[in-house]
Amino acid sequence: MLEQTNEQEADSQDDVHLKSQDRYKWALSRSNAHFATPKGADLFDRLELYSEWIAARTELGFWPYARTLETAPQPIASIGYAGKQGRSSINLAVQDYLGLATHPMITEAAERAIRDFGVHSAGSAMLVGNNPLSQKLELSISEFVHAEHVLLFPTGWAAGFGAVTGLVRDTDHIVLDALAHACLQTGSSAATKKLHRYRHLDVDHAEELLRKIRADDRTNAILVIAEGLYSMDSDTPDLVRLQSICSEYNAKLLVDVAHDLGALGEGGRGFLADKQILGNVDIVMGAFSKSFASNGGFIATKDFRVKKYLQWFANPHTFSNALSPIQCAIVETAIGIIRSAEGDQLRSQLMSKSQYFRARLQEHGLDVLGIPSAIVPVLIGREAVARMASRFVDRSGTSTNLVEFPAVGLGAARFRCQLMATHTDSQLATAADDIAKGISEARGEYSKMPQ
Repeated sequence: MLEQTNEQEADSQDDVHLKSQDRYKWALSRSNAHFATPKGADLFDRLELYSEWIAARTELGFWPYARTLETAPQPIASIGYAGKQGRSSINLAVQDYLGLATHPMITEAAERAIRDFGVHSAGSAMLVGNNPLSQKLELSISEFVHAEHVLLFPTGWAAGFGAVTGLVRDTDHIVLDALAHACLQTGSSAATKKLHRYRHLDVDHAEELLRKIRADDRTNAILVIAEGLYSMDSDTPDLVRLQSICSEYNAKLLVDVAHDLGALGEGGRGFLADKQILGNVDIVMGAFSKSFASNGGFIATKDFRVKKYLQWFANPHTFSNALSPIQCAIVETAIGIIRSAEGDQLRSQLMSKSQYFRARLQEHGLDVLGIPSAIVPVLIGREAVARMASRFVDRSGTSTNLVEFPAVGLGAARFRCQLMATHTDSQLATAADDIAKGISEARGEYSKMPQ
């Protein structure tokens, strides 16, 4: 413990030295990991060095976060940065995979909901926060994912965290993919210390963990957690085998379908439909913020007991205001579009755009991860290079998302490009050129820096 404290103190002293010697190098060489465990008696004062680091990154153009979308989320949009007015750019930064946020049927449904029910749910769903629109939405989701019992949450994050902490107790076990979403990681850590992470997508490793757990513990429950589509790598697990091994070892499987439901799969039902296990997964968790043009999330299950228990014990459901009538109307309308011929056409367009954009990036020699989807991750590696590249790309007229620790591992920084069905090939070709040029220029500049 003393050695660890000394190391942290040394890091802090090194940060102060670097900051005074070379602000530019300090802004590039540090990551959030260096500031994750601040020390000091004053809870606020100990954040000063981190605040100065953010200020340095912002001043130098290396902090592309907390930006402002000044127009509707369309393929060309104005995105502001650091309090400055934005400019028109190719928009690869938002989550509106099918382009429904500005769909006329969606805006009409929102306006109608305001006229009929007002703008506010005015209560928790456990009190009087429900309305005819939320009840209709629960039925639509149950039909959509083939699971009869649905519970709505104010966000997708709340749904994941609420389901895990609501069901799992400290004597139980959780087996989850190492790259599962933060809401599932945080919820798992909060629920139990008996947390077992399996290597990303490695079902053999998951089965090995289940076998060891059941060899020692046949009394307590096990929850296995995976995603339909992982948002940082755009890849998908063997869900069929995961559900099979869960059944074998008396475990339950939760699958987060936030990124594939609506945008992929037959009828928009994601990988659960493509892999023919729709209705067979124990718990389906989803978010409305990617393909359904709204905030919000849900849990769906075929077991009525799960819904009734989570109504009281999933705190984000019990102690948060329910989805507003506007949000319920939007999602209900979005499901209708997604299940229609228009939805089929939009998914076809999205897949075509993804394949085209990935090919253009690969022609530039870039490392594009995963499989075709609305998410196109471009691996860069070094955080310093990625930050430089982000600045170059933004200045060229393309907006995308820089992802670095803790969202991904150290040394695995990347751009997470997010496509819309309504992007044009011309826009994507230009964006691919901008990204390739930005990464090349950043690597060249970094190579000239004294190490």
